[in-house]
Formats: sequence, C-alpha cells, structure tokens
Amino acid sequence: MPGVVELDDVSIIRGGVTLLDQVSWVVEESDRWVIIGPNGAGKTTLLQVVAAQLHPTSGMVSVLDEVLGAVDVFELRPRIGVTSAALADRIPRSESVGNVVVSASYAVMGRWREHYDVADLRRAAELMGQLRVDHLSRRTFGTLSEGERKRVQIARALMTDPELLLLDEPAAGLDLAGRESLVATLTELVADPQAPATVLVTHHLEEIPAGMTHALLLKGGRVVAAGPIEEVMTDEHLSAAFDLPLHVSRTDGRWSARAVAAGQRAG
Repeated sequence: MPGVVELDDVSIIRGGVTLLDQVSWVVEESDRWVIIGPNGAGKTTLLQVVAAQLHPTSGMVSVLDEVLGAVDVFELRPRIGVTSAALADRIPRSESVGNVVVSASYAVMGRWREHYDVADLRRAAELMGQLRVDHLSRRTFGTLSEGERKRVQIARALMTDPELLLLDEPAAGLDLAGRESLVATLTELVADPQAPATVLVTHHLEEIPAGMTHALLLKGGRVVAAGPIEEVMTDEHLSAAFDLPLHVSRTDGRWSARAVAAGQRAG
C-alpha cells in the first residue's frame, strides 16, 4: 500500500541555492510526523512540496497516490489541509470566524455568493467546538488574539475532511499560556484515530504535542535523521542538527532540550 507521502531523492534549487538536497521520506496513513530544524533548514520548503505548492527540481514526489508533475494540483490541494502564516495573511480581517471556517468548502477565503448546505454548516460548527472557538463564530477574524486565530485556521484546515494535515509552526508567536493551550488541543487531535496523517513543522521541541509518532531532522536542506520519534530525538541527532551540544529530555510525552554546559561536555 503506497504511503500518504513519498519523496524519493528530492532536491529543490532556486536561484542557484539548494533549499532541499536529496530528501527521501515516507509518511504512512497513521503517522504523526514532526519536522524539526534550525532556521533555514528547509522545513517550510519541504512542507510546500508536500502541499503541492512547489514542484521538485529533481526527484519524485507522490502525495495521496498522485505524482507531482502528472496530476492537476488544483484537484489534489483540496484533499490537503494546511495552516501557515502565509495562508493566514490572506484571510480577510473583516470576515466572521464562522465564514472563515465554512468557506474552506469552496476553497475560498471569505464568504461571498456561494451556497452552503446544512451538512457544511454543521461540520463547521462541530470543528469550531472541537477547536474551542465556537463562542467566537460571530467575531471577525481581525479582532481575535493570535492563539484564537491559530485555532480558527486549524478548524478551517479540517473543514474539507482532508486526507493529510500540514501544520507550519502553529504555535509561533504565542505566549506561554497560548502555546500550552494550543499544544494540549493538538495532542487531542493527533490522538484521534480518525484524524488524518499529520505533519507539523517547528524549531522548538517544547511545541511538539504528545502523541507524535515520528520525527524528521533537517539541516541545510539535508536529512540528519528520520524515523520513530524516540530514535530521532537524541542528544547526538539534535546536537548535530543545531550545531550545539544539547541534552534532550522527555516528560509526560513532551520534549525539551537545553544546551550542555561547557564543564559537562567531557563527561
């Protein structure tokens, strides 16, 4: 059975700069992946490839059993739920939260003249309840806090019942309380056996929800390590990815890392 995502020796070169360098990667239907790496590692570029927003310079990309370059991406993209800062910037600030979520049914950013049936409206309401933003349904998107906007975007990304969910730094810009609240919600989401295959991008280990099954470490566009999260999230791998001696720990399913003090390195 083919994977939800399959990359074989994929490279992305733009303006003479290599953004991804011979990346091979497979995501299965039940997987919950986190992509980790420093700024400039290629994390967002990789997510754009998987979202069918960017074609490889070389190599093969298969998403939902469709090969990029041999499929109409406008038919493929509605099968993929995406949240990102770039997408959020396109949402009209004057649009109501309810309309931001339900309008994903037509792949538009704001409600206009399109018709939504009872099933559409019911699903939007259920998702807003699941993401704890149902009480904000009549508020305009521009009046929300950053944490509330993140939750609305995730509800919108799930509106079309996607087969693949891509979350690009969903906790970026949140304060401690906002981050912890969102991570708790994401933990519930990834634990749901009915949830789609999920890929989350971050460069902070503290933002990884409990229940993520796999990790991929990137550095300079190349894979440092990839596989089951317990095997990838080691001192050795994280230190190599971030060019810094690090000690990685895990408590109650949550990961964290700290720099190793100079006097401790020898031991």
